[in-house]
Amino acid sequence: MRRAAALVIGNEILTGKVVEGNVAFLAKELFALGIRFERVIICPDVPEEIARDVNELRVTYDYVFTSGGVGPTHDDVTVPAIASAFGVALARDEALSLRIRAHFGERTTEGHLRMADMPLGATLLARDTSDWPVLQVGNVFVMPGVPDIFRRKFALVRPHLEARASFVSGAIFAWADEGEIASTLEQVELAHEGVLVGSYPRFDDADHSVKLTFDGSSAPRVLNALLACKQALIAKLGEASIVRLDLPDEPAS
Repeated sequence: MRRAAALVIGNEILTGKVVEGNVAFLAKELFALGIRFERVIICPDVPEEIARDVNELRVTYDYVFTSGGVGPTHDDVTVPAIASAFGVALARDEALSLRIRAHFGERTTEGHLRMADMPLGATLLARDTSDWPVLQVGNVFVMPGVPDIFRRKFALVRPHLEARASFVSGAIFAWADEGEIASTLEQVELAHEGVLVGSYPRFDDADHSVKLTFDGSSAPRVLNALLACKQALIAKLGEASIVRLDLPDEPAS
């Protein structure tokens, strides 16, 4: 199974000036593709720290997604830092430079043109010449920090991701105290290898007090774990504790 990590870059995230808006989207997209999203690092706009974190992640995970620091301003240092991480120089892509000049016209500045600088050996991902491309360096995809743009750019990246598997999910909505059922959940997870069991309490006026989730790459295995947990909860708390089930679908072939 492919594994992925993200590096979120920006002083504005670490100081609370901006609310991070890409990790949840990325997690859902990767889960749908069957890629296990395992780690997120947030780092400041410091080239040495970005390079260090990129190097740590790219040797451990199949895919790394950076978010932020790719604009025209002085603190947009992600691309030079990634070049440093890979030990290569930056070179200005002339075709990209021409597109920048065509877009900004007489307002074009050196800051704008810096967005055409890319590490030697990097790849630009785009569907056609109308797309603003995504920079790929090895297994690292360099993404913008603005959530709307991040989402659009992910569509360019998706065809280049090899999943090798797909996830399925199921859920139990129940009336239960997490402390009462902790040992039950642990036993179910241990008995069903490859299934991740999650427990998420509710404190509002929902029709349940806890949602139990079951995720894995095998629909029968997930279903078996879900039903085993249901029976264990009924034995422990009674039939009335179960509000409803959300059964897993078979993965698309």
